[in-house]
Amino acid sequence: MSENLDDAVETFLTEYERAKEEYDQGYADADATLELVETHVATLREAVEEREDGA
Repeated sequence: MSENLDDAVETFLTEYERAKEEYDQGYADADATLELVETHVATLREAVEEREDGA
């Protein structure tokens, strides 16, 4: 499911901060945190591409 760009950015920032906090507190390891961030980057990238295709 794709999001519009504004929603994708907001989701990315929120989830990035959450992942960073969990890592900083020792709840997640580096690999899991990086994988989560990469997933959100892919969603953000998809939203940008869809916006460019619709422009």
